[in-house]
Amino acid sequence: MNVEIKFPEYDAQSRTFVTWRPVEVMVKLVGPAAGVAAVDVRVTAKSLAGGGRLLFSTVLTHQGTSSIDLTLPANGAEVPVWVGGEFPAASTRYGDVSIEVRDKAFGNLLGTQALMVRTRKDANSLTAAERDRFLAALATLNGAGSGRYNNFRDMHVGGAPDTEAHGGPGFLPWHRVYLLDFERELQAIDPEVTLPYWRFDRAAPNVFNRAFMGVPNQANNVQFAASNPLVGWVAFGLPGIDRGRGVGPQTVPSLLSEPQTLSLGGMPNPTFGNFASMQGNPHGRAHMTHSVGWITNPTTAPRDPIFFLLHCNVDRLWAKWQWAAKIHDPVDPDSFVAGPFLPGHNLPDALWPWCGPLAFPRPTTAPGGGLASTPMTKAPGNSPIIRDMIDYLGTVSATHHAFAYDDVPFQN
Repeated sequence: MNVEIKFPEYDAQSRTFVTWRPVEVMVKLVGPAAGVAAVDVRVTAKSLAGGGRLLFSTVLTHQGTSSIDLTLPANGAEVPVWVGGEFPAASTRYGDVSIEVRDKAFGNLLGTQALMVRTRKDANSLTAAERDRFLAALATLNGAGSGRYNNFRDMHVGGAPDTEAHGGPGFLPWHRVYLLDFERELQAIDPEVTLPYWRFDRAAPNVFNRAFMGVPNQANNVQFAASNPLVGWVAFGLPGIDRGRGVGPQTVPSLLSEPQTLSLGGMPNPTFGNFASMQGNPHGRAHMTHSVGWITNPTTAPRDPIFFLLHCNVDRLWAKWQWAAKIHDPVDPDSFVAGPFLPGHNLPDALWPWCGPLAFPRPTTAPGGGLASTPMTKAPGNSPIIRDMIDYLGTVSATHHAFAYDDVPFQN
């Protein structure tokens, strides 16, 4: 007799991943002894040292428990249980946490499933192994200047495309899907990788060193350790990265702190329209704290990989404001801003370039095509609209985007 544990989604290697947002898992009995009508089991999690932890429930909730008792019918009928990560205990690698199902009578192990509580983390706090996996995937995506990274570089450029990404309320949703597309491409290379964030209102000595994002020399050429995969970085035909020396390992940029940024949203009467002013400060100022280099110009900024860590923190700040304000439902008028605005900045607007080529006045080219898929969820689809990007955790909807931040819980 054993127990089958069936997650809703697996990758090609039969691995599965969760975030803080629980998913519905089916558990059923296989091969029970003759004459047995049902078996009482206990579902728990086994975590390795420093690994992720899990919570269980019979409904979708953030208030799960560390174990749950089920009765499994002998006829093999599936019994649902909701499984999610226990905030804030995220995984550092696949398989550092697993589900165990044991019979209550004797404690025999009947079924197990390894998994990973996969979240986006503070880049300054990554383990060496997490950092190195990320760098290896990033270098592979770059492909010494000939890889898929070029599409992401070309999505974030001047001219007509820039009006889709900046200068209006679509700034935050556009960059959310941009990061999600980028992260999914990294995970196609290494499923254990997530996009880390650079918390730019704090010193980050573990980010700005030769082993990670590099250190600019006097000529603003970024220097890496010989073992760093980014040594071979090519962003626009030529090797290397042009970045100013304005941000050092002990430097805290003079921009809005996290509490100050969150307060832009207008607590205790929060509105997205007020919070969206963070496009200028801290977002814009975070770019400019480097003084000179690619990162200071929207047209060239994505040539420097630190761009994606910077914008991951911008998105995290939006996610944290959404959680603090309890605003996740796109139907809520405070979740976005009523238009009309330029194309790409209205709640029902499709997001360029994932929506494909469109007619004037929108850009007519779409480098990269549709949003990258993931085996962990069908949301937000191949051609997302702004409305799709608001409830990323599935707090009020039945779908989720399969990403979360290490310091922003799921709370329904």
